[in-house]
Amino acid sequence: MRLLVIEDEERLAAALKRGLEAAGYAVDVAHDGRVGLYMAREHPYQAIVLDIMLPGLNGYRVCARLRAEGIDTPILMLTAKNGEYDEAEALDTGADDYLAKPFSYVVLEARLRALLRRGGARRQAVLYVGDLWLDPAGRACGRGPTRIELTAKEFAVLECLAERAGEVVTKNEIVEQVWSADFDGDLNIVEVYVSALRRKIDAPYGRASITTVRGSGYRLNGQGHSHDQRTR
Repeated sequence: MRLLVIEDEERLAAALKRGLEAAGYAVDVAHDGRVGLYMAREHPYQAIVLDIMLPGLNGYRVCARLRAEGIDTPILMLTAKNGEYDEAEALDTGADDYLAKPFSYVVLEARLRALLRRGGARRQAVLYVGDLWLDPAGRACGRGPTRIELTAKEFAVLECLAERAGEVVTKNEIVEQVWSADFDGDLNIVEVYVSALRRKIDAPYGRASITTVRGSGYRLNGQGHSHDQRTR
């Protein structure tokens, strides 16, 4: 899941980025309201953490413009301590939830999970690909009744493939969704995670659901049984 944090306090923004990335999210950061608005328009984020007091354009105006343009990405707005009027205006301008500063990181992450569970923009409760299932909000995965333990990044890569099951997803598209916008590493990192997924979701079950389309990317199939379907 890719998140956008719009926060001008650089230390707080960096701390949020580190914490959320450790939890398996891909996180982009903007320190200015205008930049944040541009990024929210340009990328399909699953949620936005939006501060009110921002240079360039304040959080209320960013939120109001996104809603006016029909962008329904869930927004968690950060308000001033004891700012009941801030909280009311946050909701009135279209925010889905608010959190007063200073806040507990644990609570912030729980609020984000709640926003994602309630649906927000473009999300399904559970994704099914044959007998393989993924619950994005609960970060759970399995085949039939059997749970499969995945790391945060493995889950994010599989979710990217499952959302477009049956289609070819390129390495660039996977990196765009799973890693943040400032990722400048080797695209072959995707191969590492695909190999790990095959060992966990396919090999123990005699499946070959993730296939490589040479020169293009990867495809997740609902039914994959024979080893001749599997290319590395």
